[in-house]
Amino acid sequence: MEKLKGVLKTIVLMGVVFFAPCCYEEADTEPPAVPRGLTSITGDESVMLTWYQNTEPDLAGYRIYRGPAPEGPYILIGETNLDYFLDYGLANGYTYYYAISAFDIHNNESELSYETVFDTPRPEGYNEKLFDYSEYPDFSGWDFSSYKVVPYNYPHCDFYFGYDNQFGSSFLYIQNPGGLIQDMGYTSSFDEIGYAPTDGWSTSGMAEAINGHTYVIWTWDNHFAKIRITSVNSSYVVFDWAYQIDPGNPELVVKR
Repeated sequence: MEKLKGVLKTIVLMGVVFFAPCCYEEADTEPPAVPRGLTSITGDESVMLTWYQNTEPDLAGYRIYRGPAPEGPYILIGETNLDYFLDYGLANGYTYYYAISAFDIHNNESELSYETVFDTPRPEGYNEKLFDYSEYPDFSGWDFSSYKVVPYNYPHCDFYFGYDNQFGSSFLYIQNPGGLIQDMGYTSSFDEIGYAPTDGWSTSGMAEAINGHTYVIWTWDNHFAKIRITSVNSSYVVFDWAYQIDPGNPELVVKR
């Protein structure tokens, strides 16, 4: 009987050794690849982040980090399984830095993205209307700093609208000396122009008002802004606008 027990014990041990490899699975400790192509889109008190999707089959999602400077410190502000993320409730005129990581179903997390991505939210508005200054002077100008319609001769008026009978066209006029304007041409969307140019400004301080065109304005007090005309005739102009409250910052809706 003892001999039989020994034989059975040997068979059991051999079975354990034989079947053990098929029952043991090595733990997954390899993180996903570092996400690539992180870019930002400037918004009003918000920043939209986009990036290229990772391709790992066990990918679970992405973690989004924000910091006050390129070197950080970065804090976790959210997670998503999409290839974009909206960071909202921000302060306009303040610059934020971003990085993202990828993590898998085993909670292995990649290093932070390599790109230096930063953004400065700015206010914006839509469907504002200005009238011809010769007909309704009190409703013909725009002050970016207060986000409102003002008289064309108001001290802080940045630009105003008017119709020129001699040329048979409507124009945008810069009010204050030191202000500049440039017609950026036709744009299919308001976000198409994201950065103020360094040259090419109008030497006359005026630009013809054309439907569908976007204009960049460098204000007399060193702020950049843009407007896009959505409707114009001899009596009035309707436009969308964005204004960078951070002095000297040319970022309007930049994508990096």
